[in-house]
Parts: sequence; C-alpha cells; structure tokens
Amino acid sequence: MSHFNDFNNPQVAALPAHLKQFIVDQHYEHYTPIDHAVWRYVMRQNYSYLKDVAYYPYIPGLKKAGLTIEKIPSLQEMNNALTKIGWGAVTVDGFIPPAAFMEYQAYRVLVIAADIRQLNHIEYTPAPDIIHESAGHAPIIADKDYHEYLSYFGSIGAKAMFSAQDFELYEAIRALSILKEMPDADEAEIKKAEDLVAYRQENIGEPSEMSLLSRLHWWTVEYGLIGTLKNPKIYGAGLLSSIGESSSCMDAGIKKLPYTIDAINYAYDITKTQPQLFVTPTFQNLIDVLETFADTMAFRVGGAYGLQKAIESKNVCTAVYSSGLQVTGVFTEVLKKNNDPVFIKTTGPSALSINNKQINGHGKDHHRDGFSSPVGKLKGNALPLENLSIAELNYFGIEEGKEAVLNFESGIAVGGLVKKIQSANEKIQLITFDNCTVKDKKGKVLFDPSWGVYDMAVGEKIVSVFCGAADKDAFVEVIYKSNTGTHHATYDFNTLELHKLYQQVRDRRHNSGGFGFLGNVWFELQKYHHDDWLCALEILEILEHEEIEPALALEIRTFLEQKSVNEPEYKKLISDGFYLIKHPVEQKLVV
Repeated sequence: MSHFNDFNNPQVAALPAHLKQFIVDQHYEHYTPIDHAVWRYVMRQNYSYLKDVAYYPYIPGLKKAGLTIEKIPSLQEMNNALTKIGWGAVTVDGFIPPAAFMEYQAYRVLVIAADIRQLNHIEYTPAPDIIHESAGHAPIIADKDYHEYLSYFGSIGAKAMFSAQDFELYEAIRALSILKEMPDADEAEIKKAEDLVAYRQENIGEPSEMSLLSRLHWWTVEYGLIGTLKNPKIYGAGLLSSIGESSSCMDAGIKKLPYTIDAINYAYDITKTQPQLFVTPTFQNLIDVLETFADTMAFRVGGAYGLQKAIESKNVCTAVYSSGLQVTGVFTEVLKKNNDPVFIKTTGPSALSINNKQINGHGKDHHRDGFSSPVGKLKGNALPLENLSIAELNYFGIEEGKEAVLNFESGIAVGGLVKKIQSANEKIQLITFDNCTVKDKKGKVLFDPSWGVYDMAVGEKIVSVFCGAADKDAFVEVIYKSNTGTHHATYDFNTLELHKLYQQVRDRRHNSGGFGFLGNVWFELQKYHHDDWLCALEILEILEHEEIEPALALEIRTFLEQKSVNEPEYKKLISDGFYLIKHPVEQKLVV
C-alpha cells in the first residue's frame, strides 16, 4: 500500500504497521449493479426476518454502523458512523490469519472483506464477504457490553499460542473459500480442497490455545444466541448474515445448549450448517467464560507450562521475566528444577524488550543466533536479583568494570567481567558480561567466552509466555501473509449488458418518473439473460408498488413462478422475493 487511508478515524489511524500490511483498498467502483442488488436483496430479507429474532439493537444498529439497505456501504460512511462509538473499519482480502484478526479487534477495528458474494451464493458463502462482516458484525457493535467483549476477546486472542497445524488449516480454508467463489471453478479442484480442509481438521492433533479460542469465537461472535433456551435471540454475525441459516437455526431440530466453558469441546466445520448452538443469558457471561479460559493460557500461567507451549508451537514467542524483561524468539530448550524453569534458550534471530518496546541494541541483528539465560534466585540470597538496588548489587560483588561470579540456586554459575547493568521501572533487567562462562551444575558449558558478549536476563520467574513478538513492529513479523490472492472477476460483453439493465432498474427506483422503459428492460432480460431472476423481481417490485402496467407485472410473475417450479434451487429465493414485495421494508431504513 503506497498510501494509508485512515478515513479520519482515530482507531484506524492507531493501527500498527504489522496489521496495516493486510489492508487493501475497497475500490468501491468495482461493485457492479448486480452486487448492489445482491446486497439489497439480502439486507431486505434480513430485515424482514431478523426484526423478530435478532437481539434488539440489530435494526437501529444498522444506522449506527453507517449501513443502509439500498446499497453496499462505503468504508468512509461506515467509519464516519463507527467513530461515534469508538470503533473503525478497514477492508482486507478474504480470510486473514486468526492472530491478526484478533488483534484488529483489540484495536477496536472491524475487519471487512472487500468482496461480495456472487448472485449464485446469495444465501450463504464460506468466504468472508462484505455482507457477513458489515451486516453481521457492525450493527450490534453499538451495544456497549458486546463491543467490550469483542475488543477484550481480541486482546486475549492476540496472545494465544498457535501451532504449525493451525496455520496449515488456515491456508487450506482460505484456498477453499477462494475456489468456491470462482465462477468457473473445477468441481474436482473444489472436492480436493474440501478433502484437504477435512484432513487437516481431523489431524490437527492436540488443539492449540488458538484453536480452542477460535471455537469460543465461533460459538459466540459468529453463531451465538442470547436469552433463554426457550426463547433465544440471534447476535452471531454468521447467523445474522446468512438468510438461509438465520431461519433454520430456530428449528427445534437444532440443539440449543447453555453457553459455558464447555463450548471449547465442540469443534466446528465452516462448510456445514451448525448441529447445535449455544445460548448465553447475557453478554457479561461471555466475558466470564472467556476469563475462565484465559486463566488456563500460557500468557497467564507462564512458567515451565508456558515455555513448553512455546517450544511446541515452533513459532516466534515471547517469555516475560518477573523483572519485566521480554525475550522474543523461537524457543527450543528449557532446563527445569522441580518443574520450575532455571534456564531458557531461543534459536535464531531473537530480541529483548521492556513494556513491548525493543531495548536499544538488543534487536535481531545483535541476537541473530539466539539467546539463553538463567532464571531464578542467587544461592543464599533471600531477595530476587531484580529487586536489588545498584548499591546492594555492588555489596554482593556485582559491579560494572569488575569480575563477578553468580551462583544460582539451580546450580548454574555465571562468571565474567561485568560490563553493564541495565534497569527500568526500579527493577534490574539485564547484566552484560565480557569474557563470560556459563555452566550448569554438572559443569556442562552453556556459554563459552569465545562466543562473544553475554547478556544475562535477570528475573526470578517466567511470569508469562505468549505467541508473537513483544515489539511486533521492531521485530517486523511478516505475519505469515498468505500468498494466495482472492479471485477478481472479469466480465464478458453479455454480463456487462446485464449490469446496465440492473442499473436502469436501480435508477428508476430512485427517480420516480416514466416507467416506459421497464418493459424494455424486461424484454432484454427475456431475450438475452434468461437465467436471471433477481432483476425480474426488482422490476416486479416497482410495478406492483406503483400499481402500474398490470399485464407486464403478471407476465413477470408468471415467469418467476414457472422458474421456481422448473429450477427448484431458486424456489426459496423467489418466494422470499414475493414476500418482500408484499411486506416492504419501512422506507426510513432504506436510505
């Protein structure tokens, strides 16, 4: 992205560089008249059905999020509205990695897929699209309890450990969703992609923190119900944006379970309708369940458990010492005594930070081959090293410019010339040695003077371990950005002509006046676009609302009725369309 448009929205402006890399321009001019008609059809359906089953703020929420029923929203319009509730919105290219998605939520920015589903996937698409993201997530965001949950979830999700298998599954799901939205996708290719998703889902192994969290996200933010088991209302965006599933989910055949921490035991399949749904009595309960789960996560548990999770993850992770020092890198080894870590080691480029800001001179260049350091207290010393003042350190013989030997309770010994003692926030964090030797209690060499300067981290315990770098922008995590791009259609002459017909009907709806040419549009549709049903429905809607040209209206209605008999896949869409003509959406919501 050469330029960065923050839409004059403070939340968007505050995004860090590693998240900005996923943002793409919306290219509003790429939406075709058919795209706008798809949006309008789905939004009118949603309104018609959801006004009775959606959690109360859905309809007023549309307006608060800068959405109308009539046309696809522009990001500027959405940001103008969302600014008022302390949120923002950006567009991205299809699925982005879960960790990045979560972090956007922590920054209170909605991530919206710029694309819109094709007409032939109007009821449901596995690919994220602008209908799902803006008509699903945005309207409810004005609810304070809900958006508190969303951003809190993001801040926890951004620290979750994920595995190599999680990433492979994400890539498989992204590839499948892109294929399914291609107009000319090969059935065999789709089958192969579906099989790969199924295989990776089944072979994910022990689920990581991220995959368990993504279940909680799925059963709440995407597919959640709120209220009582007998009378639940919809608040999940996956349901709010699927005109098929939002009605079928209320069937008695779909089990409704109380939402508790037990939901982490239910895996989900994005390609199928949900066999069960969870009902929360309040949004506060969502936060309580999340809190219960967060208490089991490595970033809160720390210690040997957290370090083990980091080693298994094989990703860049950060371990935080009780002194506040943060060590970022790929963790490969931990030595323990009574299950407490006494020595940690990373391999490859590593960095040291305090308060999520890299310490000057301690980036990947300086620690390019890894980092290792003891953890724990000095032998015979009641106070942890980090809590001593410089004067007290000197008293124990640790003084800049002098030789020192540090004997740890674990039996690890560090000896060399003290070059520098670094502290911040009244804690000692780092002691740098020249000509230093580090040995374990059996005398095995853990660091040899010939390897250069030794930076020893100071801290009695590892209090937290989380996925990703402490200072993400300095570490420049190229967050595993996918190399598969979404598909963008090119239109043949016939389709471009069809776009013009849709546009004429749209113009006609917005500027009442002569209706003469609607008959002409219908004639063109009959002659060249016999597959179309939505443009025909839109003409019928105008004719019946204006009570004009009854013969033409009857001809179109007969054609559509016949189509739903001959082509049953259109039956529900057409009969729902007839219902909308009879029960129009209140005018005040349209613009």
